[in-house]
Amino acid sequence: MITFEDVSVHYADAAGPALSGIELEIPEGELCLLVGPSGSGKSTLLGAVSGLVPHFTGGVLRGRVTVAGRDTRTHRPRDLADVVGTVGQDPLAHFVTDTVEDELAYGMESLGLAPEVMRRRVEETLDLLGLAELRDRPLATLSGGQQQRVAIGSVLTVHPKVLVLDEPTSALDPGAAEEVLAVLQRLVHDLGTTVLLAEHRLERVVQYADQVVLLPGGGQPPVVGEPAEVMAVSPVHPPVVALGRAAGWRPLPLSVRDARRQAAPLRERLAIAPRPAEVPSSDGEPLAVLDRVFVRRDQVRALNGVTLAFRPGEITALMGRNGAGKSTLLGTLVGLYAPTSGAVGVGGFTPHTTAPASLLRRVGLVPQEPRDLLYCDSVAAECAAADADAGAASGSCRALVERLIPGIADATHPRDLSEGQRLTLALAIVLTARPGLILLDEPTRGLDYAAKARLVDILRGLAAKGHGVLLATHDVELAAELAHRTVILAEGEVVADGPTSEVVVSSPAFAPQVAKIIGSGPWLTVTQVATALGLPT
Repeated sequence: MITFEDVSVHYADAAGPALSGIELEIPEGELCLLVGPSGSGKSTLLGAVSGLVPHFTGGVLRGRVTVAGRDTRTHRPRDLADVVGTVGQDPLAHFVTDTVEDELAYGMESLGLAPEVMRRRVEETLDLLGLAELRDRPLATLSGGQQQRVAIGSVLTVHPKVLVLDEPTSALDPGAAEEVLAVLQRLVHDLGTTVLLAEHRLERVVQYADQVVLLPGGGQPPVVGEPAEVMAVSPVHPPVVALGRAAGWRPLPLSVRDARRQAAPLRERLAIAPRPAEVPSSDGEPLAVLDRVFVRRDQVRALNGVTLAFRPGEITALMGRNGAGKSTLLGTLVGLYAPTSGAVGVGGFTPHTTAPASLLRRVGLVPQEPRDLLYCDSVAAECAAADADAGAASGSCRALVERLIPGIADATHPRDLSEGQRLTLALAIVLTARPGLILLDEPTRGLDYAAKARLVDILRGLAAKGHGVLLATHDVELAAELAHRTVILAEGEVVADGPTSEVVVSSPAFAPQVAKIIGSGPWLTVTQVATALGLPT
């Protein structure tokens, strides 16, 4: 169905090729998972399938890519629209209508399908993706995860032969991600659809893949094979694989179910092993307080009587399904939204009545859409502006960028960065000011495991120096690794608040893979298990 023949892609002014020597064949009716470090060329490879590379992105493509017999060198994206459906990392960039139902119908209208066919497919897709209650909602009022589901649905209604998805679950809560992956499996198994997807959250999807393509980066050729074979050598892999490698399990497990079947001896050893050290509770005056806060957004009650306090040195994970109010809570703390009732205080200031410059050193937000913070024409210029705004030493922001994701050239325009690289740049800009309370909205979206580990180190270092960290995330593995405390929101209300080891284990939806495998005790991460048992990591 999809064939790459000695494909290389080189962009103008780039130091090296984005892709080099790609030889790949993806048969009809398979789910192929594309993995690799941030910036290794995954989005470029996906774009070559849809024809966006090079017809839209520019650059030089050498070799040959064919999809359902059509050569992408001579077929532009519009000539492939009936065969290839594409969902990128940024749903808003793809929307062309104003409401959910109109967006689901737009692609079919473009292909001239009959009205009765369009109506039936829209209803089917609304049910498949749990969007029925949102059918009349303006797209701009949806949460990031809800927008992601609409973007996927707008492609599914066309019934393409090939689906190309770039981080399809990155903005989705665990339940919504499982629903989307179940839909993709149904398309593959029942309809013979070929699915090619790139994803950093491998714990969600690797067990469903028929084959895995690893792009090592640096112009190296890809590694292609069965999922277990590639995961055994891949530098990016989910916790279940990391635990299997450390314990020496064969065959290497790809799912929690497979790992549990081999974990009985491990559980016996952990029953008598020293437990992880308890994290002492934070003290000191709160950095921020919400007292019975209600917030309405577009006639929707986004926060419903929230009372919370965030203290120095404390890392808090804010979790909950899409639309639960997480982003609204973060926005309220930086003054983007004024409460309809209740009180919000940050460092003695009321955020929505305080000038942004006065809040800069007290609270900083890295939004879900990082480009909102980027306005210069190069990485170097963005970093220099951040240093000047924060009154930091020259080079401070650039050093943070290099620490998170090394190798980004100074002259690179922010729009030419991958989603993960843009997020890293925005994060570095906010961290340069060293605000007392650091807010992050989905901070690992687009980040590979290595970049995520570096982010964890930086945030731990900031907490150790007395900064508070509040991150809204669907990444249960990040919460398990980093957060001292977890708060779960539902319908704008706090439904759980306590130590992470207690809150996430009590909820199957938010439990990390290691907790599900071990089944009892405070074991949340591979590092904890390996340290207790002296296993290699």
